[in-house]
Amino acid sequence: MNARQANPWAALGALCLGFFMILLDTTIVSIAVPDMLRELDTGLNSVVWVISVYLLTYAVPMLFTSRLGDRFGPKRIFLAGLVVFTASSLWCGLSGDVSMLIAARAVQGLGAALMTPQTLAFITHLFPPAKRGAAMGMWGGVAGLATITGPLLGGVLVDHLGWEWIFFVNVPIGVVAIVLTLLLVPDWQPRHSHSFDVPGIVLSAAGLFCVVFGVQNGEHYDWGTVAGGITVFEIIGAGVVLLVAFVLWQRYNKSEPLMPLAVFGNRNFSAGTLTAATVGFTMTGMFLPLIIYIQTVLGLSPTMAGALTAPMSLLSGVVAPFVGRASDRVDGRYLVMGGLALLALGMGTIALQARPDSNPWTFIPALLVCGVGIGCIFSPMSNLTMNGVEPKLAGTASGIFNTSRQVGGVLGSAAIGVLLQARISTSVTDEATAAAAQLPEQYRAPFVEAIANTAAGAGEFGSGSGQAAIPGLPPEVAELAGRLASGAVQAGLTDAARTTLILPIAVLLLGIVSAAMLRRVTPRPEVTART
Repeated sequence: MNARQANPWAALGALCLGFFMILLDTTIVSIAVPDMLRELDTGLNSVVWVISVYLLTYAVPMLFTSRLGDRFGPKRIFLAGLVVFTASSLWCGLSGDVSMLIAARAVQGLGAALMTPQTLAFITHLFPPAKRGAAMGMWGGVAGLATITGPLLGGVLVDHLGWEWIFFVNVPIGVVAIVLTLLLVPDWQPRHSHSFDVPGIVLSAAGLFCVVFGVQNGEHYDWGTVAGGITVFEIIGAGVVLLVAFVLWQRYNKSEPLMPLAVFGNRNFSAGTLTAATVGFTMTGMFLPLIIYIQTVLGLSPTMAGALTAPMSLLSGVVAPFVGRASDRVDGRYLVMGGLALLALGMGTIALQARPDSNPWTFIPALLVCGVGIGCIFSPMSNLTMNGVEPKLAGTASGIFNTSRQVGGVLGSAAIGVLLQARISTSVTDEATAAAAQLPEQYRAPFVEAIANTAAGAGEFGSGSGQAAIPGLPPEVAELAGRLASGAVQAGLTDAARTTLILPIAVLLLGIVSAAMLRRVTPRPEVTART
């Protein structure tokens, strides 16, 4: 099937089904962490690797996989990614131990990396500039809906079927997506790339891996030595050096660079790529403190915690297509800036409302504000970023754009995790010190020490009960100490979650500044070439 025979909306629907699975798996795993810790009989760091290895193998190769679409055709690479992703999802669900699960998740990330750049490249090919906003609206709606739906769907599956089903659910969806892609998506052959930039591939992959690995695992190694005398900061520094070398190589490689720097000469692409990184940072990082607070402090089950976010998810999906159509008629940067501001406002309101005894359903208005904000971001941001890119660079530009969002997500997850752990340690200890004043003096120091030792466990998706074991307490003191401990841990976790939310809000403000640099693109009347 060629592009003239294809129905562009039907083709986009097939592509978006695969894209939905990819983004769903960036958030669905977090809510299953407690069950994985228990049923796989493993430690937190291993389960965190289940999350981080997917983000690593998704983000790192995307510049390369975008060029594969240019070389062999986006449909073929998208289908290959779909097959890899679907098969590895089955492997994930069948994994009997955490090591096998980590390996399967790594392969799953590679499948996602093959698929993602092809979706935006196809939009620029299937739709003329004057109609691209509506297509971006559909794509943006899927992006926002999938990212936010993860906790809800994950909670229901974990509560009723087990953690394995957060992966098994991808198998029937993947099979349907494969069939629809074969039937509805044209076999477009750009054939723009004539060779592969092997030094560029090695430098970019190694540099991104070192930076992401160092940031993601710095807390695990106490920001010290990893192995053989090599420190976390040396690994991050090596990654930065490799990325600088990559940029320099791209500048001097005149034949077939992996990341043509000319694409950054487009102001909208540069500003949109930076904005996408801030959105990725926030969308990935905001869930960790919310999940800790909602499940550990307020005591909601995974299903109920997901249900709490469901209105935000639905509203973002409803808003996004309308915003996408509007971005063809109005200045899209104001839609992006407004969406970022609403998302920041919603998170700020939640931070102000959060108390150890809050009614979780009072957060719904603020979550709805977040949902409207998310719905306003993806479509016009993608439209403005990609619309001015030359057709021959569409695949490469899509890879860079998506890579920036995923790297932002990895850094957001790591930075939020580091800040949350630090704040839990400080806040819980402070609350315990204040509560200890109600105990006889001889029991105060052991009480504070015991609560401080439970703080890390409470932050690591533990129960957060705060029932610290203090030997030798008389019964009347033990009962009081138990109540004080529970209150101290819950108050400390609440304060830590509230404080941690300040970081993604600050990053959104940076995103507003970068979005302000976007310029309205006047749609050209001519239709893009369809071969």
